[in-house]
Amino acid sequence: MSAPVRVLVVEDDPVAADAHALYVGRVPGFTAVAAVHTLAEATRVLERTRVDLLLLDLTLPDGNGLRFARGLRAAGHPADVIAVTSARDLAVVRESVSLGVVQYVLKPFAFPTLRERLLRYAEFRAAAAGEAVGQDDVDRALAALRAPAAALLPKGLSAPTLDRVAALLRTASEGLTAAGAAGAAGISRITARRYLEHLVDTGRADRAPRYGQVGRPELHYRWRAAEAGSVSKV
Repeated sequence: MSAPVRVLVVEDDPVAADAHALYVGRVPGFTAVAAVHTLAEATRVLERTRVDLLLLDLTLPDGNGLRFARGLRAAGHPADVIAVTSARDLAVVRESVSLGVVQYVLKPFAFPTLRERLLRYAEFRAAAAGEAVGQDDVDRALAALRAPAAALLPKGLSAPTLDRVAALLRTASEGLTAAGAAGAAGISRITARRYLEHLVDTGRADRAPRYGQVGRPELHYRWRAAEAGSVSKV
């Protein structure tokens, strides 16, 4: 069995950093070697620990993540970079590509989104190992990063909407009903319930009936305590 891909999580929000490290550890073939909150801490880890991949926030308290990535390339450091950010500016995306950033993940995100990116990266590493015999081998390696991955969600559910509902539930200290999630996410109550039930089915949320003064009890959903640290900073 090949050695796992060693990932350094660089994220200034401690709660999000711990959540991202937890996510990494749940993907077969990957291990989080550390979760740090500044570029200075990241530099120290890189000096003493082998790192294959950085899960790199682009806005850190002591500098810009893209400039940090540029410095790594200039120094000849071999670690690849997956950018993790809330920035939607496509100019930032273009700059990331020019620096060799292999994937770009927008916050907030749920576990399936990061899992898909990591699995694509693993395919890329496998396809890019050794020497290319011809153009087909080069194309195959590059396509691994961009080709659509196999469906990770039940039919009818989309990753962006799941991320939105999960983010709402994570930050709702008192939990949410389907109606509350629907209003906040801008979707129908039936659709919201499907996403909430998926979060329950995948072990990320709990549901329980809440009894009011009149009428039937309403199902109330809460982010599971074991996942409470999984809050990606917006």
